[in-house]
Amino acid sequence: MMRIDAHQHFWHLAARGGGWPPPELAAIHRDFTPHDLQPLLRAHGIDATVLVQSLPDESDTRFMLDLADRHPFIGAVVGWADLKAADAPARIAALAAHPKLRGLRPMLQGLADDWIDDAALDPAIEAMVRHGLAFDALVLPRHLPALLAFAARHPRLPVVIDHIAKPAIAAGEPGAWREDIARLAALPQVHCKLSGLVTEAGGDWSVTRLRPYAGHVLEAFGPERVLWGSDWPVLDLAADYGRWIAASEALLAHLDEPDRQAIFGLNARRFYGIA
Repeated sequence: MMRIDAHQHFWHLAARGGGWPPPELAAIHRDFTPHDLQPLLRAHGIDATVLVQSLPDESDTRFMLDLADRHPFIGAVVGWADLKAADAPARIAALAAHPKLRGLRPMLQGLADDWIDDAALDPAIEAMVRHGLAFDALVLPRHLPALLAFAARHPRLPVVIDHIAKPAIAAGEPGAWREDIARLAALPQVHCKLSGLVTEAGGDWSVTRLRPYAGHVLEAFGPERVLWGSDWPVLDLAADYGRWIAASEALLAHLDEPDRQAIFGLNARRFYGIA
């Protein structure tokens, strides 16, 4: 069984000009590098990772691709490009020349609800499809209706929803999240990452509190379209790598072994084209 962490980050604070993560998030306000993560991967039997952007700047994408060249455990990189720029197709082609660039992620959670539902994106999305790239959707529940319209307009674009769209687990108020997730799951090219749950639940999270949300995602998408990820090191705000793996195994314990293997690695390998 090949285990893949489908969502993790690295950063150097000095390259971020005082941006995110802010000093008040003390647990993650420092540099995080492959040397920090590798011992955790070895300890928990993770074979490869998907390194995901955390800064809306192409320099961050180049930083990640350089790390991927030097660290074989990074199986794929999800970068950033300005998808509404006039030269977006050319920029995407240049980034896609690197074999480990397997997706792009605009940081939708900080943008207007309808930013994604815009025909101005069409040339960039066509370029992504042409180069075999996937689309990571970093969204909040309020973005889901616009994401649905976007995904329906681009049926050839593989889409994965990060962090199950960050429902209000701490408040216990999913609102329209359940229905909107189910509508997106009806589109066969849309997938969902089982990641970020403990951060949304807060420091007093428990498997019991997470179970209804994980269960709904599994029911909506089926085990064949759910990808497990850690969201490390953001994960450290509410848990640690080992605790999240243990919680994930508990959340998936009712599934048979082939389905667990799919969620813990095979789906990510297929979705991102990891060798």
